[in-house]
Amino acid sequence: MGSATEYNRRDIFKRAAGIAVLAAAGSPLLAACAGGTGGSDTKGAKSGGYDLADAKNPFGVDGKAGLEAFIFDGGFGSEYLKAFAAIYAKTYPDAKINQQADKDVTGKLQPRFNAGSPPDVIDDSGNKQIKLDVLVDSNQLTDLQPLLDAPYLDDPSKKVRDVLMPGTIDSGTIKGKVYNLSYVYTVFGLWYSAKLFKDHGWTAPKTWADFITLCGQIKAAGIAPLAHQGKYPYYINVAMLDMIAKQGGLDLMKRIDTLDPTAWDDPAVKTAIDSFYQVVDKDFLLPGTNGMTHIEAQTAWNQYKAAFIPSGSWLENEQLPSTPADFGMTFLPMPSLPGDRLPFEAIRAGAGEPFIVPRQAKNVSGGLEFLRMMLTKEASGKFAEVANSLTCLKDGVGPEVKLRPGTQSTVVALKAAGANTFNYQYPNTASKFDEDLQNASGELMAKRIGPDEWIKRAKESATKNKTA
Repeated sequence: MGSATEYNRRDIFKRAAGIAVLAAAGSPLLAACAGGTGGSDTKGAKSGGYDLADAKNPFGVDGKAGLEAFIFDGGFGSEYLKAFAAIYAKTYPDAKINQQADKDVTGKLQPRFNAGSPPDVIDDSGNKQIKLDVLVDSNQLTDLQPLLDAPYLDDPSKKVRDVLMPGTIDSGTIKGKVYNLSYVYTVFGLWYSAKLFKDHGWTAPKTWADFITLCGQIKAAGIAPLAHQGKYPYYINVAMLDMIAKQGGLDLMKRIDTLDPTAWDDPAVKTAIDSFYQVVDKDFLLPGTNGMTHIEAQTAWNQYKAAFIPSGSWLENEQLPSTPADFGMTFLPMPSLPGDRLPFEAIRAGAGEPFIVPRQAKNVSGGLEFLRMMLTKEASGKFAEVANSLTCLKDGVGPEVKLRPGTQSTVVALKAAGANTFNYQYPNTASKFDEDLQNASGELMAKRIGPDEWIKRAKESATKNKTA
């Protein structure tokens, strides 16, 4: 996979600096589509609305209508799309299914949104994603409320919303409505090689003090303690913002999400950032990592040039080509600081990888049904097998699915975390603030600014974008 295979997971899931943000002023997308009508209001509807009592075909899908699915070709690959298409084809064998995967979502799809002819279902992800808040502001997305209220295919006595992992609906909500299905349930934190640690007799640290001590030992052994994806500061922000959340608690996290400028005055912010900055100040970074793409940094880590790297759980699948068979990829929550309000086991975990149905798509009903089929046990299991990641379906991976070490370690971590999971929403809901924060973090990691200046910039951006 090339260097463009980075994900916003976003949302998710969401993941890159240098994101192709479509400016609110002068954007061709907004100019072409503002005030547009379409899709979900009329297409596939019966008697002015969907028949959600019909468990077999709640959206009124025309079985002969073609379906076009476009996905971001990133860390999860594109093989899973074939499995999803095959599931759709079993119910609608006469439907011609057009499958596409590409790394440049904006380049491929912005002209089609402008022309009013987008695909029917899209995985809008990657460092060249079309930002979700921009699409919402330009009235381009179908409200997925009918999907949530539709019967669950595996058990029609339940609604789709009943079988989703916690936070899935929140992750898909922008300005009070659900516009994306955040399909992949991602776990975020640090990663290390079990083999490397076993060979050196190192123990994975649970406290930040132990982490810093271990970093000194790792450096003394001739290995860099930490690599990061310097060209995409989203990744290092995961580590820093998770430390802030653990230190300050969920209320502080929510204040950050809502762009409350006073959140950055909370002592927990300074405690967390001062503590994290030790990895820069003590020269614990892999040389050159500040200029590396995600693939470059992660490959160096696979080559045992660094002990730790921050990422989401797409990492294992993304690094299959360069990961040694006995590497033992293992997940580690961010180590604890004294006075943390959340325990060590608490982790950022939630639904990401946003799937959307455009309002102007030719087959909105088919797009909604495609998403409903993605939430079956069959589809969830297929995704876990070929993409090495979990989905937002509760208990979506049965015992028959064999998981790789890294994915299995995230299952263990999720069980240990229990109810202590959290997930920031600002990458989806405040893309300009997210971009500013990433830019500040790039400067911090390069030691061009210090923690106080980083906090100042974060507060200034929150203030500016809160009132924008």
